[in-house]
Amino acid sequence: MSSIDVKIINRSNHSLPEYKTMASAGMDLRANISTPVTLQPLERVLIKTGLYIELPIGYEAQVRPRSGLAAKKGITVLNTPGTIDADYRGEIGVILVNLSNESFTLEDGERIAQLVVAKHERIRWIEAEELGETLRGSGGFGSTGTR
Repeated sequence: MSSIDVKIINRSNHSLPEYKTMASAGMDLRANISTPVTLQPLERVLIKTGLYIELPIGYEAQVRPRSGLAAKKGITVLNTPGTIDADYRGEIGVILVNLSNESFTLEDGERIAQLVVAKHERIRWIEAEELGETLRGSGGFGSTGTR
């Protein structure tokens, strides 16, 4: 398995994110808050992590929901996945939303999201008058598997 070096500044009171197993794609991000935060149903809030990173060009970090928090409490990441670009140097924040019918109190150090670092490509647009044909064609949402 290959790896890349990424500079990180940790201004939180928590340990660095880490992979929990050899096959994990994501690392848990923790809330870095001075007092508990309560999210009411349908309320959203930006939660800071105290982490700052310097990704190499050609990589992005994706902020994704934690499945357990979503399934058990209805708490998810609003802009999923949130993208952290290689040239961003600010603090990593996570926009959480409460999609349940009950209030949810978030504590300092609680695992709130996952961070996945991925390589990406840049494209060059090639303007055209037509596109190659496929069996699917212009079939949109829900069009595959209907035949």
